[in-house]
Amino acid sequence: MLDTFNLVLKRYNFPNLVAGIDEAGRGCLAGPVTAAAVILPPDFELEGLNDSKQLSEEQKTRFRAYIEEHALAWSVQHIPEERIDEINILQATFEGMHRCVDALKHKPEILLIDGNRFKPYPFLVHECVIKGDQKYLSIAAASVLAKTHRDEYMQKIHAEFPQYNWAKNKGYPTQEHRKAIALHDKSPHHRKSFKLLTSLST
Repeated sequence: MLDTFNLVLKRYNFPNLVAGIDEAGRGCLAGPVTAAAVILPPDFELEGLNDSKQLSEEQKTRFRAYIEEHALAWSVQHIPEERIDEINILQATFEGMHRCVDALKHKPEILLIDGNRFKPYPFLVHECVIKGDQKYLSIAAASVLAKTHRDEYMQKIHAEFPQYNWAKNKGYPTQEHRKAIALHDKSPHHRKSFKLLTSLST
C-alpha cells in the first residue's frame, strides 16, 4: 500500500512539504523527457493511485485531474530532444526535475526521487527510492502527471508527423516505430544522440 509518510520520512521528523518527483519518456526515441513534481497534503488519499505503468488510460486521466486539483503544489516540465542531445538523457532528466522544483509554488522540505540517481538540488535534502512510485503517493502522483502530460504532448506532434504513429507508441522504441523510421527517416523530433536503428548511424 502506498503511503505519504514512512520510515524514510521519519528520519526527517515527518516534514509537511514533501515533493515526489518522477519522469516519463527517458527511453524514447523521439520527443521530450518529461519530469513532474508533486506536493500532496499529509491527509491525501486516492484509491487505486499507483505507478502510472500499472494504470489504465481512464484511470490516469481521472487521477491527473484529481491530483492537479487537490495537490498543494505541482509542476511539469518538458526537456526537448535538442537539449537531450546536447547534455545526454541522464543530465536532461535531472535538469527537468530541477526545473520542476523551481516552478513549485511552495518550497518543499524534502525531495523524494523515483529511482537510484539524482543530482542534488541546492539546499534541499533528497532521497532516491527504487520503485518509489509503488511506495509513496507523492511519487506515484508525479508519475501520473509526467506520463499524462508527455502523452498529451506526443499526441499533438503526432498530428504533424502521423507516419510514426506517436499517438500510439508515444515515441518509445517499438518495432512499428523503428520500421517507420527506416521508411521515412528521422523527424526533427527524433533524438539524434540515440541509436534509432541498429543499421542507422546516429
